[in-house]
Amino acid sequence: MIETRSNNEHEKGSGEYAMDDEGDLKDPVDSASKWSWRRIFNEEMCGNDDPSSRSNLVPRNTRRPLTASSSSYPGHGFVVRPDEWWYALWTHFILIWAVYSSFFTPMEFGFFRGLQENLFLLDIAGQFAFLVDIVIHFFVAYKDSHSHAMVYDRYLIALRYLKSRFIVDLLGCMPWDYIYKVCGRKEPIRYMLWIRLSRALRVTEFFEKLEKDIRINYLFTRIVKLLVVELYCTHTAACIFYYLATTMPPSQEGYTWIGSLQMGDYSYSHFREIDLCKRYITSLYFAIVTMATVGYGDIHAVNIREMIFIMIYVSFDMILGAYLLGNMTALIVKGSRTERFRDKMTDLIRYMNKNNLGKQISNEVKGHLQLQYSHKYMEANVLQDIPNSIRTKAVRVHEEFFLPGETIIEQETAVDQLYIVCSGQLKGVRIDESKEEFPIHLPMYSTYGEIPMLLNTTLPYNVQAYELCKLLRIDKQSLTDILEMNIYDGRTIIDNTLQGKDSNLRKKILESDISLLIVKHELELAMRVNCAAYDGDLYRLKRLVGAGSDPRMTDYNGRSPLHVSASRGQEKIVSFLIEQGVALDCTDNFGNTPLLEAIKNGHDHVASLLFKAGALLTMDDTGDFLCKIVMRKDVDLLKRLLAHGINPSARNYDYRTPLHIAASEGSYLVARLLLESGASILCKDRWGNTPIDDAHLIGDKNLIKLFEDAGNSQSSKLVDHSQFPDTPQRRKCTVFPYHPWDGKDAQRKPGVVLWVPETLEELIREAKVRLNMPSECCFISESGGVITDLDMINHDQNLFLVKDEKQAG
Repeated sequence: MIETRSNNEHEKGSGEYAMDDEGDLKDPVDSASKWSWRRIFNEEMCGNDDPSSRSNLVPRNTRRPLTASSSSYPGHGFVVRPDEWWYALWTHFILIWAVYSSFFTPMEFGFFRGLQENLFLLDIAGQFAFLVDIVIHFFVAYKDSHSHAMVYDRYLIALRYLKSRFIVDLLGCMPWDYIYKVCGRKEPIRYMLWIRLSRALRVTEFFEKLEKDIRINYLFTRIVKLLVVELYCTHTAACIFYYLATTMPPSQEGYTWIGSLQMGDYSYSHFREIDLCKRYITSLYFAIVTMATVGYGDIHAVNIREMIFIMIYVSFDMILGAYLLGNMTALIVKGSRTERFRDKMTDLIRYMNKNNLGKQISNEVKGHLQLQYSHKYMEANVLQDIPNSIRTKAVRVHEEFFLPGETIIEQETAVDQLYIVCSGQLKGVRIDESKEEFPIHLPMYSTYGEIPMLLNTTLPYNVQAYELCKLLRIDKQSLTDILEMNIYDGRTIIDNTLQGKDSNLRKKILESDISLLIVKHELELAMRVNCAAYDGDLYRLKRLVGAGSDPRMTDYNGRSPLHVSASRGQEKIVSFLIEQGVALDCTDNFGNTPLLEAIKNGHDHVASLLFKAGALLTMDDTGDFLCKIVMRKDVDLLKRLLAHGINPSARNYDYRTPLHIAASEGSYLVARLLLESGASILCKDRWGNTPIDDAHLIGDKNLIKLFEDAGNSQSSKLVDHSQFPDTPQRRKCTVFPYHPWDGKDAQRKPGVVLWVPETLEELIREAKVRLNMPSECCFISESGGVITDLDMINHDQNLFLVKDEKQAG
């Protein structure tokens, strides 16, 4: 095992793969060290030491170095990789011969009775090339259609080729022209030439590959393909038309379509003596005119054989025409599945290039898109027209495909889904502190992720696909719902899942179940308390609190009973909750406090009750909130907010105050209200403009006069303060009865807003009385510094009253 590990570390390859035809991916080849590692893993970890049971599928996440012996594999001998450069050249060379053979075979059948010497030698050269291709096919590795892993076993490669195209390819390479001459020119032998038309499949595969190549214009490729199909069909029909005429005896050649043909002063009698090119063009003209059903009448069938063939040909042309028109329509409306795939692939490549994604993740994304295209599996949205009762049963379990070498779940990742291996194999790799890998085998029909999902923990190892895998996954919520509805069956499922696992898991799952039940019970109690507050049922609320329900608990939206009762205007409920000591300034998930809820909904009595109890208007963005209210011209809401201590000079993201917005909107009433509440007329926004500047822009004389008077008044106050610096300025502060560095539970204690007196001792004495603090206390700031002088306190500053340790000592 030590030697194997060193080899593995020395020859570790990269997990790369590239796009190939029909959604295939070019597979990297395994190295000898990787193969030995896998064999040892099968023998020691899986208990499999039978050589016959060793798989011939090479994992895709390893790569063999391309050396001189790159085509040799342990136990398999010489094998040709499909992505080798010389094999790609050979494939294109054979494609040229396939094009020649596909077009020349109908012409040889119709126009020749024995090939000339130069054509015969060319035909022999072509058949020899196809014979070499047959031999090469016995050594070319292929991709398994089920696992998507490359197969390099020579026996499996040969068996697959023998079962598929070997016989047809071999018969196509036979020298039928020579056999025709040797057998006394018997006509039935010439029909064997049509076997060579199977080589046209290579041309079809070539066009299909071009259609998926996003580097080539799809419209151009499709049009060329359709033209080739039309040309090939008319070419074949032209050769058959001439064959029907030339097989008639010379004495009856006038009883054929070409022998009886008269075009102007030119007669086609004795047509066998006419130039080959002219005969072919005439036959091709007949085929095209017949296919287009133009019917000029200059060429027509004469004998019964020609009539029968034309009837068959015209019937076939109807199908061919529908095919051509359908494809052209699909090109115009861009509705073909291949084009949608190409467009999606192009967008993906642009996105990955723009974000500089790595080659490995890019190949994984491309591979998944190719897999969806080649396997043609659909998502659950195809069931959208099915009744919901049936659809919910069908889509509880989701199907996913993963290519070999792809990581499905990474180590230390939270798992919220249960995976079932429907087909294929997975491997788990656990990496500890010493960076050693311990393989874990996950065969077909096994499950993983159940323990982390049930225990709410992370997965302790990476899960990778060893071959093409189809996984069924069910999310945690669906599984939990099923287990809750079927308690007995759910316990059976958990017991079956834990078979073979650690014995301590049952205890852990029991603790997890208890914790889950406690959380669910607390959430239910919180919902009940909120419902009682919403309905204004004080009796039910007192019963719930007396039974142990915490009135400070919040629901899924972070709303406490005080939020609900304040928004509904329930004064008795609010008074009761204040007596219970709930947090007055807690915010929900939307940033609303109970005081703000009461003000928004117009419950002035509840708002006054909360404000007297010490509630504050705290929010994340006061300036933006006020500017929006001013823009809506909601004067009533603005009055209530200003009456409860909101800062009228708060700024938004552009440093604009509500007074800026009022000036821009021309709202005289709102502007006067803000000025009466102490809004500053001298504030400048991001662009250096004051509200007076905005008023000048709109030209409202009343606003300009109002702002100028307010500006003069505020400027004079500033001058007065500068001339008499000893004149005290009215300040207020907020005092909290805890240390700023205490936990969140301590920070729930409400504070009190106090006016700053003339001395620090008076402020401490007033705060101790309001907050019921011990005799020896001192103020500290939010940073933890002790306040030693009254001038250190700013307007609207938060102070924290704590026990003075020095004086207490």
